[in-house]
Amino acid sequence: MTQAIATSAPEATGRRDRLSQCPDVLFCYGTLRFDAVLRALLGRVPQQSPASAPGYRAAALEGRVYPGLVAEPSGGIASGLVLTDLSNQEWCVLDAFEDARYELRELPLSNGRWGWAYIWPGGDVRADDWDAAEFEAQHLAAYTARCARLAPGLAAGRPKGE
Repeated sequence: MTQAIATSAPEATGRRDRLSQCPDVLFCYGTLRFDAVLRALLGRVPQQSPASAPGYRAAALEGRVYPGLVAEPSGGIASGLVLTDLSNQEWCVLDAFEDARYELRELPLSNGRWGWAYIWPGGDVRADDWDAAEFEAQHLAAYTARCARLAPGLAAGRPKGE
């Protein structure tokens, strides 16, 4: 079910209002696949189920520990999960947390349903795929701590400032 999401005006936040399309199901292919990250940002782990996005890959990005979802027309498939019960406030927190360069778009999933995903627009994309196991081993603890520090401000509607 699509729901209207109240957000700050783009002029006030300095970013395009990505939530104006009233997204419902979020496809997660990177750091939001980790329960610890979701718990740090939202205070809970939303309902989730496995999913994948054909025609895309979770690409490693230069200078970043998180991936970007990019088109892979040669038969790629990005694995991940969908979050199905995000509240309006949780959508706002996640959107404020995500890099301003991402574009929020609806895309078909391999289960025959549609989901919204943060798509990387290009640039800084490496040839290799993002490695979730490597992220977990090398970066998850520090990343989760950063998320926990940012979460109160994001929930209060303040930009992340980093």
